[in-house]
Amino acid sequence: MPELKFVIVGHVDHGKSTLIGRLLYDTDSLPPDRIEEMKKTSGELGRETEFAFLLDHLKEEREQGVTIDTTQTFFHTPSREYVIIDAPGHVEFVKNMVTGASQAEAAVLIIDAAEGIREQTRRHAYILSLLGISQVIVVLNKMDLAGYEEARYHELKRETGEFLESIGTASGFFIPISALKGDNIVRKGEGLDWYQGPTFLEALDSLRERVAPADLPLIFPVQDIYRTDGKRMVVGRVESGRIERGQRVRVLPGDYETAVRSVEKFNEERTAAAASESVGVTLEDSLFVERGMVICEKDRPPATTREFKATLFWMSKAGLDPSRKIDLRCATQQVSCEIAEIERRIDSSDLRVVEERAGTLENLEVGEVRIRTKKPIAVERFQAVQELGRFVLMRENNICAGGIITGWE
Repeated sequence: MPELKFVIVGHVDHGKSTLIGRLLYDTDSLPPDRIEEMKKTSGELGRETEFAFLLDHLKEEREQGVTIDTTQTFFHTPSREYVIIDAPGHVEFVKNMVTGASQAEAAVLIIDAAEGIREQTRRHAYILSLLGISQVIVVLNKMDLAGYEEARYHELKRETGEFLESIGTASGFFIPISALKGDNIVRKGEGLDWYQGPTFLEALDSLRERVAPADLPLIFPVQDIYRTDGKRMVVGRVESGRIERGQRVRVLPGDYETAVRSVEKFNEERTAAAASESVGVTLEDSLFVERGMVICEKDRPPATTREFKATLFWMSKAGLDPSRKIDLRCATQQVSCEIAEIERRIDSSDLRVVEERAGTLENLEVGEVRIRTKKPIAVERFQAVQELGRFVLMRENNICAGGIITGWE
Protein backbone atom coordinates (compact mmCIF):
# COMPACT_ATOMS: atom_id res chain seq x y z
CA MET A 1 0.00 0.00 0.00
CA PRO A 2 1.40 3.47 -0.85
CA GLU A 3 2.51 5.82 1.94
CA LEU A 4 2.37 9.59 2.34
CA LYS A 5 4.12 11.70 4.98
CA PHE A 6 2.52 15.01 5.91
CA VAL A 7 3.32 17.62 8.53
CA ILE A 8 0.82 19.69 10.51
CA VAL A 9 2.04 23.22 11.26
CA GLY A 10 0.60 26.44 12.62
CA HIS A 11 0.54 28.89 15.49
CA VAL A 12 0.69 27.54 19.05
CA ASP A 13 -2.75 26.60 20.49
CA HIS A 14 -4.45 26.52 17.10
CA GLY A 15 -5.18 22.82 17.56
CA LYS A 16 -2.60 20.66 15.77
CA SER A 17 -2.42 17.88 18.33
CA THR A 18 -6.19 17.95 18.84
CA LEU A 19 -6.71 17.53 15.10
CA ILE A 20 -4.39 14.51 14.98
CA GLY A 21 -5.96 12.94 18.04
CA ARG A 22 -9.47 13.37 16.63
CA LEU A 23 -8.35 11.99 13.25
CA LEU A 24 -6.93 8.86 14.91
CA TYR A 25 -10.03 8.49 17.07
CA ASP A 26 -12.50 8.90 14.19
CA THR A 27 -10.63 6.46 11.93
CA ASP A 28 -10.58 3.76 14.64
CA SER A 29 -6.79 3.84 14.66
CA LEU A 30 -6.41 3.67 18.46
CA PRO A 31 -6.39 0.73 20.88
CA PRO A 32 -9.00 0.94 23.68
CA ASP A 33 -6.37 1.46 26.40
CA ARG A 34 -5.09 4.64 24.71
CA ILE A 35 -8.62 6.02 24.58
CA GLU A 36 -9.17 5.24 28.25
CA GLU A 37 -5.86 6.89 29.18
CA MET A 38 -6.88 10.02 27.25
CA LYS A 39 -10.22 10.23 29.04
CA LYS A 40 -8.66 9.57 32.44
CA THR A 41 -5.96 12.21 31.99
CA SER A 42 -8.50 14.76 30.78
CA GLY A 43 -10.66 14.12 33.84
CA GLU A 44 -7.74 14.42 36.24
CA LEU A 45 -6.95 17.85 34.80
CA GLY A 46 -10.59 18.93 34.95
CA ARG A 47 -11.06 19.21 31.18
CA GLU A 48 -13.42 17.70 28.66
CA THR A 49 -11.92 14.98 26.49
CA GLU A 50 -8.58 16.31 25.21
CA PHE A 51 -7.65 14.50 22.01
CA ALA A 52 -4.29 16.30 22.07
CA PHE A 53 -3.23 14.02 24.93
CA LEU A 54 -2.97 11.18 22.45
CA LEU A 55 0.04 13.03 20.98
CA ASP A 56 1.48 15.07 23.83
CA HIS A 57 3.09 12.28 25.83
CA LEU A 58 5.43 14.39 27.92
CA LYS A 59 4.08 15.50 31.31
CA GLU A 60 5.38 19.02 30.69
CA GLU A 61 3.48 19.20 27.41
CA ARG A 62 0.24 18.07 29.03
CA GLU A 63 0.49 20.62 31.82
CA GLN A 64 1.43 23.52 29.54
CA GLY A 65 -0.68 22.54 26.53
CA VAL A 66 2.31 23.05 24.21
CA THR A 67 3.82 20.49 21.83
CA ILE A 68 7.59 20.55 22.45
CA ASP A 69 9.04 17.81 20.25
CA THR A 70 8.26 16.56 16.75
CA THR A 71 6.03 13.51 16.97
CA GLN A 72 5.38 10.95 14.23
CA THR A 73 2.12 8.99 14.23
CA PHE A 74 0.82 6.34 11.84
CA PHE A 75 -2.62 5.46 10.53
CA HIS A 76 -4.19 4.24 7.31
CA THR A 77 -7.28 4.51 5.16
CA PRO A 78 -8.42 2.11 2.42
CA SER A 79 -6.41 4.30 0.02
CA ARG A 80 -2.97 4.31 1.69
CA GLU A 81 -0.75 4.46 4.77
CA TYR A 82 -0.06 7.81 6.44
CA VAL A 83 2.77 9.15 8.58
CA ILE A 84 1.69 12.30 10.48
CA ILE A 85 4.41 14.67 11.66
CA ASP A 86 3.12 16.92 14.46
CA ALA A 87 5.43 19.96 14.51
CA PRO A 88 5.73 22.40 17.42
CA GLY A 89 4.00 25.74 17.03
CA HIS A 90 5.73 27.74 19.75
CA VAL A 91 8.31 30.26 18.55
CA GLU A 92 11.02 28.64 20.72
CA PHE A 93 10.70 25.33 18.85
CA VAL A 94 11.01 26.51 15.23
CA LYS A 95 14.15 24.39 14.72
CA ASN A 96 12.18 21.26 15.64
CA MET A 97 9.45 22.32 13.22
CA VAL A 98 11.94 22.70 10.35
CA THR A 99 13.40 19.26 11.11
CA GLY A 100 9.95 17.67 11.01
CA ALA A 101 8.69 19.50 7.94
CA SER A 102 11.79 18.62 5.91
CA GLN A 103 10.69 14.96 5.95
CA ALA A 104 7.19 15.66 4.58
CA GLU A 105 5.73 15.47 1.07
CA ALA A 106 2.64 17.50 1.99
CA ALA A 107 1.55 19.87 4.73
CA VAL A 108 -1.52 20.91 6.69
CA LEU A 109 -1.56 24.56 7.80
CA ILE A 110 -3.97 24.94 10.71
CA ILE A 111 -5.54 28.30 11.63
CA ASP A 112 -7.78 29.11 14.57
CA ALA A 113 -10.93 30.54 12.94
CA ALA A 114 -11.57 32.75 15.96
CA GLU A 115 -8.02 34.15 16.25
CA GLY A 116 -7.11 34.18 12.56
CA ILE A 117 -3.65 34.31 11.02
CA ARG A 118 -0.88 34.96 13.53
CA GLU A 119 2.88 35.53 13.37
CA GLN A 120 3.77 31.84 13.61
CA THR A 121 1.15 31.01 10.95
CA ARG A 122 3.01 33.20 8.47
CA ARG A 123 6.43 32.00 9.57
CA HIS A 124 5.49 28.33 9.27
CA ALA A 125 3.91 28.91 5.86
CA TYR A 126 7.11 30.59 4.73
CA ILE A 127 9.17 27.62 5.95
CA LEU A 128 6.94 25.27 3.94
CA SER A 129 7.68 27.40 0.88
CA LEU A 130 11.40 27.36 1.69
CA LEU A 131 11.35 23.55 1.93
CA GLY A 132 9.55 23.23 -1.40
CA ILE A 133 6.39 21.61 -0.03
CA SER A 134 3.83 22.41 -2.72
CA GLN A 135 0.86 20.34 -1.50
CA VAL A 136 -0.79 22.32 1.29
CA ILE A 137 -4.20 21.82 2.92
CA VAL A 138 -5.43 24.79 4.94
CA VAL A 139 -7.80 23.85 7.77
CA LEU A 140 -9.74 26.58 9.56
CA ASN A 141 -10.15 25.05 13.01
CA LYS A 142 -12.41 25.95 15.96
CA MET A 143 -15.29 26.94 13.70
CA ASP A 144 -17.53 26.20 16.69
CA LEU A 145 -15.91 29.14 18.53
CA ALA A 146 -16.53 31.30 15.45
CA GLY A 147 -20.24 30.39 15.48
CA TYR A 148 -19.83 28.24 12.33
CA GLU A 149 -20.14 31.50 10.37
CA GLU A 150 -19.79 31.09 6.63
CA ALA A 151 -18.71 34.74 6.28
CA ARG A 152 -15.78 34.15 8.66
CA TYR A 153 -14.71 31.13 6.60
CA HIS A 154 -14.66 33.13 3.37
CA GLU A 155 -12.81 36.02 5.03
CA LEU A 156 -10.03 33.75 6.28
CA LYS A 157 -9.91 31.80 3.02
CA ARG A 158 -9.29 35.03 1.09
CA GLU A 159 -6.71 36.37 3.54
CA THR A 160 -4.79 33.10 3.74
CA GLY A 161 -4.92 32.52 0.00
CA GLU A 162 -3.47 35.96 -0.69
CA PHE A 163 -0.62 35.40 1.77
CA LEU A 164 0.26 31.97 0.38
CA GLU A 165 0.28 33.38 -3.14
CA SER A 166 2.67 36.15 -2.04
CA ILE A 167 5.26 33.56 -0.93
CA GLY A 168 4.88 31.36 -4.00
CA THR A 169 2.70 28.69 -2.38
CA ALA A 170 -0.90 27.74 -3.06
CA SER A 171 -3.55 25.50 -1.52
CA GLY A 172 -6.25 23.57 -3.31
CA PHE A 173 -8.18 23.09 -0.07
CA PHE A 174 -9.57 25.47 2.56
CA ILE A 175 -11.56 23.26 4.93
CA PRO A 176 -13.64 24.55 7.89
CA ILE A 177 -13.44 22.13 10.85
CA SER A 178 -13.86 21.74 14.57
CA ALA A 179 -11.25 19.22 15.69
CA LEU A 180 -12.65 19.13 19.22
CA LYS A 181 -16.22 18.41 18.07
CA GLY A 182 -15.21 16.22 15.13
CA ASP A 183 -16.88 18.41 12.50
CA ASN A 184 -15.58 17.85 8.97
CA ILE A 185 -12.66 15.64 10.03
CA VAL A 186 -13.99 12.29 8.81
CA ARG A 187 -17.70 13.14 8.69
CA LYS A 188 -19.57 16.30 7.73
CA GLY A 189 -20.48 18.62 10.58
CA GLU A 190 -24.06 19.74 11.19
CA GLY A 191 -23.01 23.34 11.76
CA LEU A 192 -21.15 23.38 8.46
CA ASP A 193 -23.96 22.34 6.10
CA TRP A 194 -23.21 25.42 3.96
CA TYR A 195 -19.79 23.95 3.09
CA GLN A 196 -19.91 21.68 0.02
CA GLY A 197 -16.23 20.68 -0.24
CA PRO A 198 -14.40 17.56 0.97
CA THR A 199 -13.80 16.56 4.56
CA PHE A 200 -10.26 16.73 5.89
CA LEU A 201 -9.77 12.98 5.38
CA GLU A 202 -11.12 13.14 1.82
CA ALA A 203 -8.67 15.95 1.05
CA LEU A 204 -5.78 13.90 2.44
CA ASP A 205 -6.73 10.91 0.30
CA SER A 206 -6.64 13.12 -2.80
CA LEU A 207 -2.99 14.18 -2.30
CA ARG A 208 -0.21 12.72 -4.44
CA GLU A 209 2.67 10.67 -3.12
CA ARG A 210 6.09 12.02 -3.99
CA VAL A 211 7.17 10.78 -7.40
CA ALA A 212 10.77 9.61 -7.37
CA PRO A 213 12.71 11.84 -9.80
CA ALA A 214 13.87 8.94 -11.96
CA ASP A 215 13.86 11.01 -15.18
CA LEU A 216 16.23 13.65 -13.80
CA PRO A 217 20.03 13.46 -14.21
CA LEU A 218 21.82 11.01 -11.94
CA ILE A 219 22.75 12.37 -8.50
CA PHE A 220 24.41 9.81 -6.19
CA PRO A 221 25.97 11.43 -3.07
CA VAL A 222 28.60 9.15 -1.54
CA GLN A 223 27.77 8.20 2.04
CA ASP A 224 30.65 5.83 2.77
CA ILE A 225 33.25 3.45 1.33
CA TYR A 226 33.24 -0.25 2.30
CA ARG A 227 35.78 -2.94 1.53
CA THR A 228 34.16 -6.34 1.12
CA ASP A 229 35.17 -9.52 -0.70
CA GLY A 230 38.20 -7.73 -2.09
CA LYS A 231 36.05 -4.98 -3.64
CA ARG A 232 35.96 -1.27 -2.87
CA MET A 233 32.25 -0.51 -2.54
CA VAL A 234 30.94 3.06 -2.84
CA VAL A 235 27.62 3.24 -1.00
CA GLY A 236 24.90 5.88 -1.04
CA ARG A 237 21.35 6.76 -2.02
CA VAL A 238 20.29 7.52 -5.58
CA GLU A 239 18.69 10.95 -5.11
CA SER A 240 17.68 11.37 -8.74
CA GLY A 241 18.01 9.55 -12.05
CA ARG A 242 19.39 6.01 -12.50
CA ILE A 243 22.74 4.32 -12.05
CA GLU A 244 23.51 1.13 -13.97
CA ARG A 245 26.29 -1.25 -14.84
CA GLY A 246 28.51 0.03 -17.67
CA GLN A 247 27.33 3.65 -17.33
CA ARG A 248 29.93 6.40 -17.85
CA VAL A 249 29.92 8.72 -14.84
CA ARG A 250 31.78 11.61 -13.26
CA VAL A 251 32.88 11.91 -9.66
CA LEU A 252 32.74 15.45 -8.26
CA PRO A 253 34.27 17.74 -7.12
CA GLY A 254 37.46 16.14 -8.48
CA ASP A 255 35.83 15.75 -11.92
CA TYR A 256 37.12 12.21 -12.39
CA GLU A 257 35.59 10.14 -15.16
CA THR A 258 35.03 6.39 -14.95
CA ALA A 259 32.43 3.67 -15.54
CA VAL A 260 30.22 1.68 -13.18
CA ARG A 261 31.49 -1.90 -12.90
CA SER A 262 28.63 -3.22 -10.76
CA VAL A 263 25.51 -2.19 -8.83
CA GLU A 264 24.96 -4.22 -5.68
CA LYS A 265 22.38 -4.56 -2.95
CA PHE A 266 22.43 -6.97 -0.02
CA ASN A 267 21.08 -10.39 -1.01
CA GLU A 268 19.97 -9.09 -4.43
CA GLU A 269 21.40 -9.38 -7.92
CA ARG A 270 21.19 -5.95 -9.53
CA THR A 271 22.32 -4.28 -12.72
CA ALA A 272 20.74 -0.89 -12.01
CA ALA A 273 19.10 1.27 -9.33
CA ALA A 274 16.71 4.22 -9.55
CA ALA A 275 15.92 7.30 -7.49
CA SER A 276 15.20 6.66 -3.77
CA GLU A 277 17.17 3.37 -3.68
CA SER A 278 20.18 2.87 -1.40
CA VAL A 279 22.83 0.71 -3.07
CA GLY A 280 26.54 0.07 -3.42
CA VAL A 281 28.52 0.45 -6.64
CA THR A 282 32.00 -0.50 -7.73
CA LEU A 283 33.91 1.55 -10.29
CA GLU A 284 36.13 0.47 -13.19
CA ASP A 285 39.05 2.71 -12.18
CA SER A 286 40.93 3.06 -8.92
CA LEU A 287 39.94 6.61 -8.03
CA PHE A 288 40.14 8.54 -4.79
CA VAL A 289 36.49 8.59 -3.66
CA GLU A 290 35.31 9.55 -0.18
CA ARG A 291 32.17 10.55 1.69
CA GLY A 292 30.81 13.86 0.42
CA MET A 293 31.68 13.34 -3.22
CA VAL A 294 28.89 13.08 -5.80
CA ILE A 295 28.63 10.58 -8.65
CA CYS A 296 26.72 11.99 -11.60
CA GLU A 297 26.11 11.49 -15.31
CA LYS A 298 29.10 12.13 -17.55
CA ASP A 299 27.28 14.64 -19.78
CA ARG A 300 24.83 16.19 -17.27
CA PRO A 301 26.79 17.07 -14.14
CA PRO A 302 25.65 19.55 -11.46
CA ALA A 303 27.62 22.75 -11.01
CA THR A 304 30.86 22.70 -9.05
CA THR A 305 31.50 26.00 -7.31
CA ARG A 306 32.95 27.76 -4.27
CA GLU A 307 30.34 30.53 -4.24
CA PHE A 308 26.56 30.58 -4.65
CA LYS A 309 23.45 32.61 -3.84
CA ALA A 310 20.92 31.31 -1.34
CA THR A 311 17.85 32.11 0.71
CA LEU A 312 18.75 31.49 4.35
CA PHE A 313 16.52 31.01 7.42
CA TRP A 314 18.53 31.87 10.55
CA MET A 315 17.57 29.76 13.59
CA SER A 316 20.14 30.59 16.26
CA LYS A 317 19.52 32.95 19.16
CA ALA A 318 23.02 34.27 18.61
CA GLY A 319 22.95 36.54 15.56
CA LEU A 320 24.88 35.80 12.40
CA ASP A 321 28.44 37.13 12.44
CA PRO A 322 29.59 37.06 8.78
CA SER A 323 33.23 37.07 9.84
CA ARG A 324 32.91 33.73 11.61
CA LYS A 325 33.41 30.57 9.60
CA ILE A 326 30.75 27.90 9.93
CA ASP A 327 30.18 24.46 8.42
CA LEU A 328 27.84 23.82 5.51
CA ARG A 329 26.19 20.45 4.92
CA CYS A 330 24.55 19.68 1.57
CA ALA A 331 23.55 16.05 0.93
CA THR A 332 26.61 14.19 2.29
CA GLN A 333 28.99 17.09 1.58
CA GLN A 334 30.45 19.00 4.53
CA VAL A 335 32.71 22.01 4.12
CA SER A 336 33.74 25.14 6.00
CA CYS A 337 32.15 28.33 4.65
CA GLU A 338 31.49 32.00 5.30
CA ILE A 339 28.64 34.39 4.53
CA ALA A 340 30.26 36.64 1.95
CA GLU A 341 27.32 39.06 1.72
CA ILE A 342 23.83 39.56 3.14
CA GLU A 343 22.00 41.25 0.26
CA ARG A 344 18.65 41.51 2.09
CA ARG A 345 17.49 40.91 5.63
CA ILE A 346 13.81 39.91 5.83
CA ASP A 347 11.27 39.56 8.67
CA SER A 348 9.96 35.99 8.25
CA SER A 349 6.57 36.77 9.82
CA ASP A 350 5.48 39.32 7.21
CA LEU A 351 8.25 39.15 4.52
CA ARG A 352 9.08 42.83 5.10
CA VAL A 353 12.61 43.80 4.00
CA VAL A 354 14.25 45.01 7.22
CA GLU A 355 17.58 46.06 5.70
CA GLU A 356 19.50 46.06 2.42
CA ARG A 357 23.20 45.10 2.46
CA ALA A 358 22.85 43.98 6.07
CA GLY A 359 25.61 43.15 8.51
CA THR A 360 23.81 40.41 10.42
CA LEU A 361 20.74 38.17 10.67
CA GLU A 362 18.88 37.72 13.94
CA ASN A 363 16.95 34.70 15.18
CA LEU A 364 14.06 33.69 12.84
CA GLU A 365 15.03 36.20 10.16
CA VAL A 366 15.47 35.35 6.48
CA GLY A 367 18.42 36.49 4.41
CA GLU A 368 19.18 36.60 0.72
CA VAL A 369 22.90 35.86 0.88
CA ARG A 370 26.06 34.88 -0.97
CA ILE A 371 27.95 31.95 0.57
CA ARG A 372 31.62 31.18 -0.09
CA THR A 373 32.97 27.69 0.70
CA LYS A 374 36.55 26.72 1.54
CA LYS A 375 36.65 24.17 -1.28
CA PRO A 376 34.43 23.43 -4.30
CA ILE A 377 31.16 21.54 -3.81
CA ALA A 378 28.54 20.14 -6.17
CA VAL A 379 25.31 22.14 -6.16
CA GLU A 380 22.00 22.49 -8.01
CA ARG A 381 19.23 25.05 -7.83
CA PHE A 382 16.64 23.89 -5.33
CA GLN A 383 13.88 23.92 -7.94
CA ALA A 384 15.88 21.49 -10.11
CA VAL A 385 17.22 18.91 -7.63
CA GLN A 386 16.18 19.45 -4.01
CA GLU A 387 18.86 17.17 -2.54
CA LEU A 388 21.71 19.31 -3.95
CA GLY A 389 19.81 22.57 -3.59
CA ARG A 390 19.05 22.36 0.13
CA PHE A 391 21.58 22.79 2.95
CA VAL A 392 22.04 23.51 6.65
CA LEU A 393 24.67 25.59 8.40
CA MET A 394 26.29 24.19 11.55
CA ARG A 395 28.13 25.99 14.33
CA GLU A 396 29.75 23.86 17.03
CA ASN A 397 27.72 20.86 15.80
CA ASN A 398 24.41 22.70 16.23
CA ILE A 399 22.16 23.69 13.34
CA CYS A 400 22.03 27.48 13.15
CA ALA A 401 20.39 27.93 9.73
CA GLY A 402 18.75 26.17 6.82
CA GLY A 403 18.57 27.35 3.26
CA ILE A 404 18.04 26.72 -0.42
CA ILE A 405 20.39 27.47 -3.30
CA THR A 406 19.00 29.95 -5.83
CA GLY A 407 21.95 30.42 -8.22
CA TRP A 408 25.66 31.03 -8.77
CA GLU A 409 27.90 33.13 -10.98
